[in-house]
Amino acid sequence: MRVAITGATGLVGRHLTRALLARGDEVVPLSRSNGDVYGVPTVAWDPVFDDLPATATDGVGAIVNLAGASVAEGRWSREQKKLIRDSRVITTTRIADALATGDGPRVLVSGSATGYYGNRDDELLPESAGPGQGFLSEVAVAWEAAAMSAARGGVRVAISRTGMVFAEDGGVIPRLAKLARAGMAGPLAGGRQWVPWVDIADVVGMILSAIDDDAWEGPFNNVAPEPMRQAEVAKAFGRAVGRPAVVPTPALALKMTLGDAAVLVTDSHRTDPVAARRHGVGWAYGDIDASLAARIP
Repeated sequence: MRVAITGATGLVGRHLTRALLARGDEVVPLSRSNGDVYGVPTVAWDPVFDDLPATATDGVGAIVNLAGASVAEGRWSREQKKLIRDSRVITTTRIADALATGDGPRVLVSGSATGYYGNRDDELLPESAGPGQGFLSEVAVAWEAAAMSAARGGVRVAISRTGMVFAEDGGVIPRLAKLARAGMAGPLAGGRQWVPWVDIADVVGMILSAIDDDAWEGPFNNVAPEPMRQAEVAKAFGRAVGRPAVVPTPALALKMTLGDAAVLVTDSHRTDPVAARRHGVGWAYGDIDASLAARIP
């Protein structure tokens, strides 16, 4: 199959590209900048100014939409919030409008995030749970609505509500492993909040299944089989590097350092991957110790 990927140069996009190439698929990586992903030249596309290029639809069986500015690059200014939202919603709207004409790919797998649910304390959150409140939830709602609009053209749309991704070459692992080795990766904001972590291999595996299997439609929680409280995640990092994880960071310190972005580590998302279990997913790294052993250099 020929698969187009927006956000192909990002963390998940790189790993997905590698997996698709390994199984013999052809990849069309779309990016704002020129370059390559595992030797495949990127197709330049700036969705703020341009419609989806024909190379993203000609002969393409599926589009995987992973574009979006990072939410974890420090404090959120007004300009950064606009960039976070627009880079997701405008891109996805461009894709959906192109697909809704009835031409081109019949499958769209679009990114979203567990931030959709907002801060929900101990509430169990299957895909049927409604959206929460706050900036990340508002962005996710608009992002998902833009993707689902492609369905009006007969496109099958699956939406990956992805959690905190564990990968050796980006995301939280390099940062948290460094803190853990310094003995500084203890409980954050009390540590009782639920963390919807997931290994990169399982993120990619679920996206591949969503590409291939027509039964995958609508949102799915792309997370490990069981969420963990943040204090337990901290202990797991401590075990992985052989250092105790006991030095806490209070919520006030996080708020002072990160501003509104502190919700990335203080909000509680007790996600339940009901859809993944229904589709028979077998997690390669459903155990956090196994995931960290594989991902921490």
